[in-house]
Amino acid sequence: MEKTLEMRVEELERMLFLTKNVLSFDEASTFLNLSKSYLYKLTSGNLIPHYKPQGKMLYFEKSELEAWLRQNPVKTKTQIEQEAQKYVLNHPLKK
Repeated sequence: MEKTLEMRVEELERMLFLTKNVLSFDEASTFLNLSKSYLYKLTSGNLIPHYKPQGKMLYFEKSELEAWLRQNPVKTKTQIEQEAQKYVLNHPLKK
């Protein structure tokens, strides 16, 4: 099956998007998979790192958004059990 011109352009746009370091508001919304209204709420509450170089347009550093996504990780059951075992070994019961 031969790719149509439209499919090729879309693929190129996706590849270009992946290489960008600074994202526009719309691109950040797509990257984070958040609605524009929710992203605006996060920026207006200073809950997400962003930049306003001219005091109007919003821009985002991709690496900062990735770090923001990784905050508050949820540990697996195995990780919790390992931490509990380590704690018990390092803090024996005192009689």
